[in-house]
Amino acid sequence: QILYLKPPWTLANLLKCYKKHWMAVFGYVVPRSLLSTIECLQKHLCTDKPLDSSAVRILLQEAKKLFQAFSLRSDYNGVLPRAYAEVNKLHQMLTEVREALGERDSSEDNMVLSESAEKMEAITPHLQNSEEEKLHPSFQAAQENRHQEIWSVLEGVWNTINLYSTEIFQKLEPNTVTVTSKSSFEEAFLGLQKLLAAVNDIREGISR
Repeated sequence: QILYLKPPWTLANLLKCYKKHWMAVFGYVVPRSLLSTIECLQKHLCTDKPLDSSAVRILLQEAKKLFQAFSLRSDYNGVLPRAYAEVNKLHQMLTEVREALGERDSSEDNMVLSESAEKMEAITPHLQNSEEEKLHPSFQAAQENRHQEIWSVLEGVWNTINLYSTEIFQKLEPNTVTVTSKSSFEEAFLGLQKLLAAVNDIREGISR
């Protein structure tokens, strides 16, 4: 609701949103130093200028760095590991092409390969989780049902709060609020007691 640019996004718009909301949102999810990665991607990808192989290699490395950082938070329903795998595949293809053209710098590539190995080790658990979910569709169904159950409880809490708040304001200023159903103060009080118990249960559940 407060995004700098509304979806659907282009890649350029997405990078602008990352940069605009970096300090307030994304900087709390991944290291704030990765803002330089966003700026690098924006600088090279949001331009009509052609890219040489060195620039492409840097962009792929920066993209992998960003994916690896976000993978520590979530695998985003398997989307992130797939994206990482595709970028890693492109990086390997570029390395082969550079090698064939005699552009390879051994010390530089050794460093890149070492870094790639470390990042692949970090993301492997997420890849495994993604495969496990594919093998166990019942697990996904259970998770979706659980999400629906949680949503239903929270929606019920909101509807109850909304109903009794309307009742209270209607009693205070009868001419400013129109209600379709009326409850006694006793019913409202008992309902609020039940609501309080439900909210406490939700809070305890979240804490657990």
